[in-house]
Amino acid sequence: MSKIQEEIKKRILVLDGAMGTMLQRYKFEEEDFRGERFKDFPHPLKGNNDLLSITQPEAVKSVHRAYFEAGADIVETNTFSGTTIGMADYHMEDLVYELNFQSAKIAREVADEFTDKPRFVAGSIGPTNRTASMSPDVNDPGFRAVNFDDLKIAYKQQVEALIDGGCDLLLVETIFDTLNAKAALFAIEEVKEERNIDIPVMVSGTITDASGRTLSGQTVEAFLISISHIPLLSVGFNCALGADQLKPYLKRLGNNTSLNISAHPNAGLPNAFGQYDQTPEEMQQLIREYLQENLVNIIGGCCGTTPEHIKLIAEVAKEFKPRPVEKTHVLSQ
Repeated sequence: MSKIQEEIKKRILVLDGAMGTMLQRYKFEEEDFRGERFKDFPHPLKGNNDLLSITQPEAVKSVHRAYFEAGADIVETNTFSGTTIGMADYHMEDLVYELNFQSAKIAREVADEFTDKPRFVAGSIGPTNRTASMSPDVNDPGFRAVNFDDLKIAYKQQVEALIDGGCDLLLVETIFDTLNAKAALFAIEEVKEERNIDIPVMVSGTITDASGRTLSGQTVEAFLISISHIPLLSVGFNCALGADQLKPYLKRLGNNTSLNISAHPNAGLPNAFGQYDQTPEEMQQLIREYLQENLVNIIGGCCGTTPEHIKLIAEVAKEFKPRPVEKTHVLSQ
């Protein structure tokens, strides 16, 4: 049994908040993204946050450190777009291994600075910017911008680098298309088998709107069945919705699984300018309701959340016991 599997039985674990929100505070310009190494790169690089692990590592480290200081047990690597598919937008496919390895390495270094309690690094595996189960062209419903094998190959490269860099667990997150996620999980299982290792895996989907479905049309229950053949540390939801809108879907999840449940909602819904207005105090109150109702084992924040949000979430998480997982009805497959 891994250390995190031991810890999750003892207490509610706290995940970090948003990486992008924090990096935006630095107001990095094109030359900051490029650094010295990429100053003559022939394509624009501004916006490639994953690249900052190479060109601005101290900034990324400071974000990890701020979340650990706020009380986070787990920080996510700065690798949300770290596949050849995601990096194709910046013509940086060749850098994928290095980006993931370096991101994991610097997160590991910061985690090791904290010795008061176990701290963990989760390799962040995003959904890519393509969907395998739907066509992006309304005039050609059979067209696919990516297929399962392409995704599996891309994810496998990312997974290997994250493990080599020192991750304790892997987080397949912000899943809008479960077929993409299944490719990631397949890649993880392949790496585990080839290396004869067992690394814990978290899965976190995204309910895109009030329909209560993922972008590819699955209900909570369908999503759960689709991924439940894989041994998982936890299943949960993140992004898209604020804590109050996400709550009913976490309840449905909890009614149907004996897995640990995670949630890292946004700081409310974005305003007209794309900003998130929910204060740490407001979010803390909503998360308190989660904990009072025994909904989660892992809690954190997504878009718009900061160390200030995580600090108050960590404070309230100490007051409650983790959701019991032994006696829950499980969906038949």
